[in-house]
Parts: sequence; C-alpha cells; structure tokens
Amino acid sequence: MKTFDYDLVIVGAGSGGYAAARTARDLGASVALVDHGPLGGLCILRGCMPSKAYIASSDAIADARGAGALGIRIAGEIAPDMAFIQQRKRALIKEFADYRIEGIETFPLYTGHARFASDGELLVGDETTLRARSFIVATGSVAATPMLPGLAEAGYLDTDAVLELESVPSSIVVLGGGYTACELGQFLSRMGARTTMVIRSGHLLTEQDDDIGDALTHYYREDGIEVVTRATLHRVEVRDGKKVVHVTVEGEPREIVADEIFNALGRVPNLEGLDLDKAGVNGHAIKGIDVDATMRTNNPRIFAVGDVTGEYPLVHVAIYQGEIAARNAINDAYEEADYRIYPAHTIFSDPQIAVVGRTEKQLRRDGADYVSGRYDFSEHGKAMCLNKTHGFVKMMADRATGEILGASIIGPQASELIHEVIVAMHYRATVDEFMRIPHLHPTLAEIWTYPAEECAAACGTRGAADQMIEVATSAAAQ
Repeated sequence: MKTFDYDLVIVGAGSGGYAAARTARDLGASVALVDHGPLGGLCILRGCMPSKAYIASSDAIADARGAGALGIRIAGEIAPDMAFIQQRKRALIKEFADYRIEGIETFPLYTGHARFASDGELLVGDETTLRARSFIVATGSVAATPMLPGLAEAGYLDTDAVLELESVPSSIVVLGGGYTACELGQFLSRMGARTTMVIRSGHLLTEQDDDIGDALTHYYREDGIEVVTRATLHRVEVRDGKKVVHVTVEGEPREIVADEIFNALGRVPNLEGLDLDKAGVNGHAIKGIDVDATMRTNNPRIFAVGDVTGEYPLVHVAIYQGEIAARNAINDAYEEADYRIYPAHTIFSDPQIAVVGRTEKQLRRDGADYVSGRYDFSEHGKAMCLNKTHGFVKMMADRATGEILGASIIGPQASELIHEVIVAMHYRATVDEFMRIPHLHPTLAEIWTYPAEECAAACGTRGAADQMIEVATSAAAQ
C-alpha cells in the first residue's frame, strides 16, 4: 500500500469539497481530493442544473399555452419533444461537468471509496493511504431508501431516473411535497403526465410559511395537478399492470392508481463506508455529521461541510461552509459560519418561491417581536401587464429597530427578485432605508417597496431622511 502526506485531504469533490480545496490551495497548503466518481457533484450531474434545464422547457410550454391571454394565437398542437429536451439537458450537463472536472484535476485526485483508518489516516480503495493534518468530509447526500411496504417490489422512479426519462408516463403518483417533488412533479404534469401528489401535511412545502405553501398548493391544482393532502401512506401493490398506492385521507381509505410512481421523499447524508467511528467522529444516518459553527466535528482535526451535515442542503451554503472549513483547517482558526442570510434559497416551481432570512414561522417560534408587510402581484402594474399575477411578496422587520429580518416571495422571477433583499440584509438595512432605494418603473422589483413601507409604518418610526428634513427646516426657521 502506497502512503502520501498532505496538509489537507478532502473526501468528496462536489461543490463544497471543490470550494474547500481551492481555498486551502490559495492559502499555500498541499491539498488532495478523494472521490469515487462520477466527477462533477450532485448539483451539476443529478440536481440543480439538469432539473433547471427540464424546467425551462416546461415553463416555455406553459407560456405558449397561456399566450392567448396576451393576444397571441398559436396554431396547431403545443407538445413537448422529450427526446430533444433530454438531448439538450445532456449536452448542457456535459459542458458544465467537463469544466468542473478540469478544475478538479488540477489537484492530486484519488479515485475510489474512502474510509478512515484513524483520525489521521484515510484509506482509498485497497492500495492507497492518505495522511493529513486535517480532513474535510464533503460526501453529499443520497436518495432516501423508501420504507413504504411494496414500493420496492412495484418499482419506482427516483430523482435520478426522472432526470433520465426518454418519455413521460401517461400517469404518475408523486410521493412527497418538498422542493424536488414540486419542481419535477410540475414538470411531469406539463409534459403530459396525469399527476397526483400525495403529502402528509395540509399543503406543499411544509418548511415554508403556511401562506406560501397554501398558495402553491392552490396554484398547482389550478395547473391541473391533483394534490392529496393529509394523507397517510400504507402500501403499494401492482394490479392489472398499474401501480396502486393505498392511503388514508382524513380517516377515509383511498386507492390512487397510476402507471408510475415518483419517490420524492427526500435525501439523507451520504455516510456509507466512511468508518467515521475509527476517526472518532459522531455521525447519524439521518441527521448527518455533527459540526459546530466552525465546521469542526467532535474531532477538531476533522471537518464536514454540505449535505453530509444534514442541514441546509443548498449548493451556495456548501460552498460557503467549504471555504470556512478550509480557512479554519489551514490557519488553525475559529471563523464561524453566519446563517443569518446564507440559508436563503429558491424553489423553481411556477410560480417560483424564494426566501431570505427567517420566515414568519421561525420568527413566531423564536418569540421575536416583529412586524410584517405584504403586497400581491395581482395588484402590481408590471405583473398585470405581463399576465403574471400569481403570488405575493412579504417582508418582516424588527419592531424596535426596523432592521429587515426576512423576506419571502411567491411569484414571477422570485429567484431573481430576492437578491436585492439579500443585499439589503447583508448590510443590515432597515425598512426605512430600503423603501428609499430608487426602483425603476415599471418593474417587478419595485413591488418590494410596498411591504417595506408597510413595515416602516408598523414600526412607528419615521425614516432618517424625514427626520433630517425636519431638523433642517426647524434650524432654518430659527
């Protein structure tokens, strides 16, 4: 067995691991990456990018079907070309992956399954031992194993399989109501599948505020998707060539029959085969690896970032954590991650959803003294001109100081519109300050000024500019 020594060894060359490697190298450290392949990471290969390529096609179909409301008549059938959609997606992903792999291969790269022999040694396959002063685990997540009786025997699609479809089933049951279920469930529906979504709660996206989840559930039903809420899953069977999902809905038994089942019940941290116990690291199959704010595990020489930690399964968070972990590992520092803004996220449903800071659900849970303001796209001039009137924006602020605590949006271009609030929160802006930022007219972005004004009024404070004018006027009068 060959042995190699480095300052830092990173297990997993996805977004978090690659960001950590680049940061550590910039600090002058010797760095090695370990990955069993395929290279590129979940986001590029089986997550963010392929799904967004899909969604671009389904959004285009929806716009074409709704063009009549803008006076555009389209002759003939509007139908998807799934073979072309798949070909386009694969070409894009290859381009993205090739570029990332080019960067990964600038580091010493060890291909194979990794496992700890101790807190200072990592075995790669059967022939290589890597020794390092510090390690970062960035192995990501894997699709959760279904626990529903009969599902494995009946067969089902997971996210990977949906992203490789050459044709769309005529009918499908989607198990789950999280962001993956919402994005790809709507895609399948718009591609022609009669789609039924089955969820335990009263609305989609249970981690979001109820008004967001209720609104999306309503819009999906308008879009032709059947959303079965408050359902308890029992078992799956195959009958007459169809897949039958047995559920109870508010105490009443029900059978949901379809050609295919999409298991979208979530992902779990990828800890398989790491032998964390030999490194003295605490990890849980569902919750992931425990880390503190410096991204250290209970063993201070071993760090973990990204999905494998079980929190904030977001690419930009993994990159942020990877950079912090690398700086702490190489500099023996204790920089802490600040999640006041970084869990900001977006869901590429239609209408889109985006969130920054704390939700109202979190603010109420924390006992925060806050005010909120809301404005509907149905009342917004530019949205009306675009015929994109679904949804609303809302903003929350500290009652005493007026500092923006969070904002949520469900509506057109939410993933883009959220960024000005992210910038404002980065600089700890108050609602008074925010409402005075010039906004072009007519734009979708100016909708944010309305909840900001409402919050400012609810705070019972006047803006700094008003106070300065009053002082100046008073001084001139004297």
